[in-house]
Amino acid sequence: MRIASRAQRIEPFYVMEVAKAASTLAREVAHSDAPMIFLNIGEPDFTAPPLVQQAAEKAVRDGRTQYTDATGLSALRERISAWYGQRFGVNVPASRIVVTAGASAALQLACLALIEAGDEVLMPDPSYPCNRHFVSAAEGTAVLLPTTAAERFQLSADKVQAAWGDKTRGVLLASPSNPTGTSIDPSELRRIHEVVSARGGITLVDEIYLPLSYDERYGQTALALSDDIISINSFSKYFNMTGWRLGWLVVPEALVPVVERLAQNLFICPSTIAQHAALACFEAESLLEYERRRAEFKARRDYFIPALNAMGLNVPVMPDGAFYAWADCSAACAKLGVKDSWDLSFALMQQAHVAVTPGRDFGSADTGRFIRFSTANSMPQLQQAVARLQALLG
Repeated sequence: MRIASRAQRIEPFYVMEVAKAASTLAREVAHSDAPMIFLNIGEPDFTAPPLVQQAAEKAVRDGRTQYTDATGLSALRERISAWYGQRFGVNVPASRIVVTAGASAALQLACLALIEAGDEVLMPDPSYPCNRHFVSAAEGTAVLLPTTAAERFQLSADKVQAAWGDKTRGVLLASPSNPTGTSIDPSELRRIHEVVSARGGITLVDEIYLPLSYDERYGQTALALSDDIISINSFSKYFNMTGWRLGWLVVPEALVPVVERLAQNLFICPSTIAQHAALACFEAESLLEYERRRAEFKARRDYFIPALNAMGLNVPVMPDGAFYAWADCSAACAKLGVKDSWDLSFALMQQAHVAVTPGRDFGSADTGRFIRFSTANSMPQLQQAVARLQALLG
């Protein structure tokens, strides 16, 4: 059977490869004194809050399970629009919001609408691997630009300008970022967008972790800068609805019918039940619970990052959002006599029963000396993980 070249260009998702190995070992040690602790997957340990679950149940009972418009329920688009005003003080008309089958569908729709075969899209290295694969699936090429801790592992306007070529279509950024949990300074993001706009390019910003920002300076939506910026968001992370597969896309008015046409053909519509449930995310009771959980994520970060630093797993930039720690593991590799973060991940899994993610997934610029920890886990689990890592690394 002949496999399409676009499929062959997609690299394995190493996060999942490590997860499979960790799950296998976890079954073997499940009844031991040290069952596996999973700090490798970026999924909140919280589930959808009560009002959201009740809304889903009611939608099923009432038979509200038919197709919706391809752009989503009007009521949900209005709720999202109002949330932007309440949370960020930004006017985002509901007419510019397209509800999607997760942020993944939002990225796919944006890439298919805007990227031609041969177009190049500039992205930071490190960055989330699936984002560059969406570019590739649209017959474009992701161009990864190495970043440094001094740059918060984000692109700068100078780097974008220097890398811009005849084939460059634009930039795909993430703020806060997976794997680093760092955001782009709003003033730098403005300069990046000015560089891109001056060349007739597109600025796409993945903001799925934005509501999980812990620093007012960085916790601002890119939509405040310009109506031309395209924002991708999700109900998965802050709203704790990972498996519900619901997200949204904010685009310029002129792009809405294009995206709608693509969505009609590719997805028909997002999950109707998930949409009815998501309406309850914006009730006062739910928002209070989400803010309580955000404070808990921050408390976990404030405990875990100093603990990593103290044992030589240095986190060069304090995450200002999301629930990740991007740690330099050079000293740990030397201590355990392993080559790089890939080997270290398996060593930690086997010897400490702590699953982490090696840097290999996230790029090629020195990622062999970094590992990603996810702090989307309970504080007792994080404390136990720290104790095991300290015992192993000294």
